Amino acid sequence: MTKNEPTPNELNILLGDHLFTVWQEVCSQVEGKYDMEKLWNTGGKKWDYEYKYRRGGKTLCALYAKDHSIGFMVIFGKAEREKFEAEQENYSPAILKVYEESVTYRDGKWMMFALTDLSLMGELLKLLRIKRRPNKK
Repeated sequence: MTKNEPTPNELNILLGDHLFTVWQEVCSQVEGKYDMEKLWNTGGKKWDYEYKYRRGGKTLCALYAKDHSIGFMVIFGKAEREKFEAEQENYSPAILKVYEESVTYRDGKWMMFALTDLSLMGELLKLLRIKRRPNKK
């Protein structure tokens, strides 16, 4: 975990006003449906920050931030991939493209969505429901 958690102002400067608003809304949507531990971390080689939603040692999803860019990561294990593939006709070409192009590692299929607006938010929440049922009413 990073000691350098960005302030809202630092995150706004990094992302820009529009993407900072997108970031806040994505967080609001996830937090409105899930009661999760929230962890800041360094973003590895490609990102400045990682903001991870976890519960019970399992990650639901993670948001990544760098200069005027947001990434939304979901990792599907084997059972989750089977559920998704059984209902993939219910997803947009944008979601299917990321799914098909994502690499499957030993621990799962790592799907990174580049967010520029909230147009995929409804479908991203559907992907999260495949991973875990919402635990907030």
